Amino acid sequence: MQWLRDMWTREGPGISKDAPKRTGLALFTEIFVREWWEMVKLNILFILAGLFVVTLPAALAATARVSVALVEDRNTYLLRDFTEAFLRYFWRATAWGLALAGALAVCLYAIATYGAGARDNLLLSAPLTIALVATAFVAVLACHLFVLMVMRDLPALRLLRLAALASVIRPLPALAALAFTASLWLAHVLFYPVSVFMPATFNFSLGMFAVAFGVHRAAVTVLDLPNATQPHREPHRRDAS
Repeated sequence: MQWLRDMWTREGPGISKDAPKRTGLALFTEIFVREWWEMVKLNILFILAGLFVVTLPAALAATARVSVALVEDRNTYLLRDFTEAFLRYFWRATAWGLALAGALAVCLYAIATYGAGARDNLLLSAPLTIALVATAFVAVLACHLFVLMVMRDLPALRLLRLAALASVIRPLPALAALAFTASLWLAHVLFYPVSVFMPATFNFSLGMFAVAFGVHRAAVTVLDLPNATQPHREPHRRDAS
């Protein structure tokens, strides 16, 4: 069983202190290449934690917490950090998950209703456009809210206000992250059955990492944490204990 323990406890490759700082897609690729095995294990933890469906919001919050740590290049102990975050944010994540799911359901219903009516009445194109914009905003708001929730303990109203502010000032990175996540699932569908193992290996964790990476700068901005915009680079180890 030594190999199994080593899989969760061995040290990661770390980052050289002299390495040039990267940004944007280059930084995203660098982190992914360095942490891909951690993301595979994180994906497994998410699937196991979300098996009961009602635990999906808490599993998302726990995955977001670990993903933020990867973005900021902080020391992480995967199993311990995931479990602690899952338990810590369970009720808050569940409440926000239900609220956001309800809002998205209303938006999608409006799109379906006005979309069907707009075929015969062009006047309904205006409310259809509003419904589309509202749906996109709620999706972006959900990304910022979950990331902000795991970055700082905030009262519900302030959390919602900061998430809305972040969604207004920097919506495009969140939309790009959502588009990237959607492309993972589109690839899974298009290349099935070759892609049958994609959801089991990295779709969930990589998608959440993309979201955390995309909204991190806006989250730091609204939290007024300018020093946190650049990750602190130091050698780090991965552990599960």
